[in-house]
Amino acid sequence: MRHPEGKRAYSVTVGEKGQIVIPKAARELFDIRPGDTILLLTDDKKGIAIPPKSAFGELAARIFSEGGTEDSGLTKEYPGFLLDGVGFTVARGEIVGFIGRNGAGKSTTLKSILHLVHPASGTIRYFGMDFAENERAVRQRIGFAAGAVDFYKRRRIREIRDVAKIFYDDWEEEAWTRCIREFELDENKRPAELSEGMKVKLNLALALSHRAELLILDEPTSGLDPFSRAELLDLFRELAGRGAAILYSTHVISDLEKCADRILYIRRGRIADEADRETFKEKHRKDENESLEDMMVRMEKEGKERE
Repeated sequence: MRHPEGKRAYSVTVGEKGQIVIPKAARELFDIRPGDTILLLTDDKKGIAIPPKSAFGELAARIFSEGGTEDSGLTKEYPGFLLDGVGFTVARGEIVGFIGRNGAGKSTTLKSILHLVHPASGTIRYFGMDFAENERAVRQRIGFAAGAVDFYKRRRIREIRDVAKIFYDDWEEEAWTRCIREFELDENKRPAELSEGMKVKLNLALALSHRAELLILDEPTSGLDPFSRAELLDLFRELAGRGAAILYSTHVISDLEKCADRILYIRRGRIADEADRETFKEKHRKDENESLEDMMVRMEKEGKERE
């Protein structure tokens, strides 16, 4: 088990029944508690690190992850839910807003295209590369964040940064410092001491701090106050202006009006429509005074009535 700074190594013992025995010093370093599920992470050059699963539920997509993505015919089935033949593209310099009601399949789609869950079928390609065959290289160029930070709750923010940065070849300390300053995060604090909104900001700071050409964000504005949300949307536009592609899910429809170039609408596990923002509104709006939010509420009601 490799120390984040590369200064120490720990051995783990595999028992006769397959159990892993981790030294006390290593458990304290990686904040591993009884009952944690752990994931073995190998690197040909850097050895093995074993953080708790709670760190990898969200962090693995960031610390492992060319500018657009495309997927074709993704399917994923759970009891009572089917992600059915989802397919879409995201181009360089484009901001795509991913909308749909709770349970429609937004998070499942995003997790599937990152292999946080494995789709039953379909093809995922980034920058012309098959994701399954080039996952390590692709993850270097992707930033991912899903809501609030829910890992390493008792470690200081600067320690979390030190762990995250070793997994990226192009980590930008200047970008990290800018995010910390703009998000007003104190590196001496621990996630457990932060509000939900500040935890979201920390997750975004980690996702934005390595020359990511594609940002995949699940509810990035969740828990943010209106001022912080406006700042984040400005940042999205700035990044897109530099050529980054952004795919983000949201329930805040007004955010789409402000920055989305294109809208991807999912309903009951299927893509119901996909179009640039103005075309989408012209296609579905009943009258000129109907807002995008009112339109989406009406469309959901009409869809439910047809079922």
